[in-house]
Amino acid sequence: MTENPRRGAPLDVIAASLRRERARARLSLSEVAKQAGIAKSTLSQLESGTGNPSVETLWALSVALDVPFSRLVEPAIPKVQVIRAGEGPTIYSEHAEYIATLLASCPPNARRDIYLISAEPGRARASDPHLPGTVEHVVICTGRALVGLSDDPVELRPGDYVKYPGDVAHVFEALDAETRAVLLSENV
Repeated sequence: MTENPRRGAPLDVIAASLRRERARARLSLSEVAKQAGIAKSTLSQLESGTGNPSVETLWALSVALDVPFSRLVEPAIPKVQVIRAGEGPTIYSEHAEYIATLLASCPPNARRDIYLISAEPGRARASDPHLPGTVEHVVICTGRALVGLSDDPVELRPGDYVKYPGDVAHVFEALDAETRAVLLSENV
């Protein structure tokens, strides 16, 4: 559905949100419309994605459904999220054969990101210290790598795990071709 950018949230998101929240609350169209002070036909149009809701109407519906206003206008986050191999935002190193693919960014009120690392032998990926309190966790999936503090990295093989402070200089150096790892960076 094409959306007018001046209007705000897309109508299909609002429609899906209204249906989802009404089902969650186990209320009929009539009950929600009455509590929100709007016509049942208006709510029906909004749930089908054909209505044109005002801010006031959406506020009234959020009160009737007992949900924050934002829940009606922001797309729902899926419970199961899949990123296929070769997909996802990818960042390349300037100085090493090292690619980081973001798998899961930090949600609000949490401080962690998850990356898939693809690295090749050659130059090590040297990292400057991150924010104070950062801790990194690495699990090797395939290949071998030297991972950890720059002055004392450890050799890891498939299935090995290492945890080290990310707020000091650290390194990831692939020792085998097609080395893959999962890196979780958290700030505690």
